[in-house]
Amino acid sequence: MAESGREYTTDRLRSRRHPRYLMKLIVGLGNPGREYATTRHNLGFMVVDELLRRAGGGIFRKRFKADLVDIMHKAEKLVLVKPQTYMNLSGHSVRETAGWYKVPRQDILVVLDDLDLPFGSIRMRADGSAGGHNGLKSVTEQLGGRDIPRLRIGIGRGPGAATAQVLSRFGPAEERALPEIVGGAADCCERWVAEGIIAAMNRCNKRESTVLEPA
Repeated sequence: MAESGREYTTDRLRSRRHPRYLMKLIVGLGNPGREYATTRHNLGFMVVDELLRRAGGGIFRKRFKADLVDIMHKAEKLVLVKPQTYMNLSGHSVRETAGWYKVPRQDILVVLDDLDLPFGSIRMRADGSAGGHNGLKSVTEQLGGRDIPRLRIGIGRGPGAATAQVLSRFGPAEERALPEIVGGAADCCERWVAEGIIAAMNRCNKRESTVLEPA
């Protein structure tokens, strides 16, 4: 029997069966430790730090093998995550964090560096393979699926081995361009939060690689 004076809509009934998720995770991938702080592999950490700065700052707390901090972006609550497991085991931290907050895969954005993109270019995708990135591979394996939004930031292939490139530091011209690149990536994260993956992809995937000015 229907309850008197109450109208049920499809959305209302659905919300009873599936509680609405009220927060999202933004996960920056990188390696812990001062020796890695300014390397190419830590671009994900840099973007998370920029998002925290824009939110007015905050204090990271250590939980789930990660540095975590809660922020608000407009009306949306976000948890910023920097796994502290070293890159190749990042997924363990992300799985524990997502499980605690009950956040589904589609509401987790992973920010990472990408060797195969030109320096400074940005690409956002709703899903896909890890593309040879061990940190992202660990996340998809631990979360049990590839339908995880990701924001890739190009660091360029470089002349040497892949390991040497990702763990190298930025050159002088790259350092000068870095604030704009990190800021652009943070813009894309905020657009994903506010407008969703499609709008963020349409906007952010138009960004071209950064032209480095000579010293």
